[in-house]
Amino acid sequence: MIIAVCTVPFLVQGMLMVVDEFYFHRERGLSQWEVLGHPLDTITVACALCFLLVAKPSVVNLFIFGALSTFSCLFVTKDEFVHQEACKPLEHWLHAVLFLLHPVVFFAAGVLWWQGEGLYPLRVQTGVVALFGLYQLLYWRKRAA
Repeated sequence: MIIAVCTVPFLVQGMLMVVDEFYFHRERGLSQWEVLGHPLDTITVACALCFLLVAKPSVVNLFIFGALSTFSCLFVTKDEFVHQEACKPLEHWLHAVLFLLHPVVFFAAGVLWWQGEGLYPLRVQTGVVALFGLYQLLYWRKRAA
């Protein structure tokens, strides 16, 4: 049951990211800042999730994961100064929802890791995040060239 509950934030975030990426970003295009910044956002998420795959649950590792997660949650807000000019209101709203989900996703990942039951969903989520980051890097670099 815990696995099912904890994977819901992954799925919701994934669906919203698809809308953001394949509707809003393609509609307006990305600035050079975003072409670099969005893959960096994804790397911060991937690093936190990768840590869970290699670290054993312990209090020290929980604090390390908390620090990685907190850094990611703050880092992803860096583009909002650019988005202020570039985005329509509905995209701003979507970003706000994604900002709310970001720590929820990390909390769910941490619960799965701590319980020791959810390594498969964590591996899948980490793989999806890594592939999405690779897509962002390759697609937007090619479009910007």
